[in-house]
Amino acid sequence: MGAPVVAVVGGGQLARMMSQAATSLGVRLRVLVEASDGSTGLVVVDAPVGAASDESAVLDLVDGADVLTFEHEHVPPAILAAVGARGVPVRPGADALVHAQDKLVMRRRLTELGLPVPAWAPVRDLDELEAFLAASGGEAVVKTARGGYDGKGVRVVDDAHEAADWLAAAADGTGPALLAEEKVPFSRELAVLVARRPSGELMTWPVVESVQRDGVCEQVIAPAPELHPATAAQAVAVARAIAEGLQVVGVLAVELFEVPAGPGEPPTVLVNELAMRPHNCGHWTIDGSLTSQFEQHLRAVLDLPLGATTPRAPCTVMVNVLGSELTDLTDALPAVLTDPGVKVHLYGKQVRPGRKLGHVTVCGDDLDAVRARALAAAALLRGEAAAPGGAR
Repeated sequence: MGAPVVAVVGGGQLARMMSQAATSLGVRLRVLVEASDGSTGLVVVDAPVGAASDESAVLDLVDGADVLTFEHEHVPPAILAAVGARGVPVRPGADALVHAQDKLVMRRRLTELGLPVPAWAPVRDLDELEAFLAASGGEAVVKTARGGYDGKGVRVVDDAHEAADWLAAAADGTGPALLAEEKVPFSRELAVLVARRPSGELMTWPVVESVQRDGVCEQVIAPAPELHPATAAQAVAVARAIAEGLQVVGVLAVELFEVPAGPGEPPTVLVNELAMRPHNCGHWTIDGSLTSQFEQHLRAVLDLPLGATTPRAPCTVMVNVLGSELTDLTDALPAVLTDPGVKVHLYGKQVRPGRKLGHVTVCGDDLDAVRARALAAAALLRGEAAAPGGAR
């Protein structure tokens, strides 16, 4: 019968890291990459070049595959339907994936399920946005329903005219639809990873804290420090309810706001974003958990028993390397690896300002020490401290 074949759309760092887990499991990965010299194209042998919007390229990808999955959500529903018509399972399926593709669809469904979300409304013109601002204390977050990520497609406004260009584009069809949300007075951002297989088995990892810089995740701390047990329980319950309510198959990342409550009351959570694939908030699991999110995703989409999510240490900190002054990040390895506990993951990308070029992970007993070591290693890879040979 041969090894299972998992087809993956998207050739960034997520598919690259998925390939390492596939090798360990004896699973064949076939990845549709944007470029042969991209992050995944450099390490996966079976990596045809094509676009996620090209139906023929996706159908060729799934020929002989056991399942189709993704490292991003930008695959048109019509293509997913064509894959399903070929008899290849799509996981997560189109009915689930649309909630990660369209924020209006996601907000409506989560509201129907009675799950905690910020106050929100679709906005189609200046009058509707002005009305939402008036009802929300004069400030709101305007989001594009589709296409936004890493801080893109988001504007904080206190005047409806600040989104006039987006509203005009939405009205004439040249831009995506819009929604407005209350600006949540959150204390920090949390996230829960959950994995679900078609048979219904479900596993979660500990709740983590994510630290953002300019709308991009810079650090993840696992587990989230000083998290009230009631808040942790609510976060996990919400994530499980979403996975089951939307019938997600694979890894689901649920990004949350932690919101202070009244005196003596534990903080509560509101759902911010969803991703139905391995996610940046779960990179810590490669080194910090008995089962990584990448291995778990493959197990789930192949309907294999899920692995234990027990942490390997009391605390783990993951820090992204966002841009660098170095031309080649491997120049910094001799300095970085003088700390024998630092784990380095480089993505093989060309250096650009602010680009996710890799991440480092440190596990240990003392959070302050672990975090300091991870930040120091990431700084070396960004070229912010002298690397051997004077490389900058």
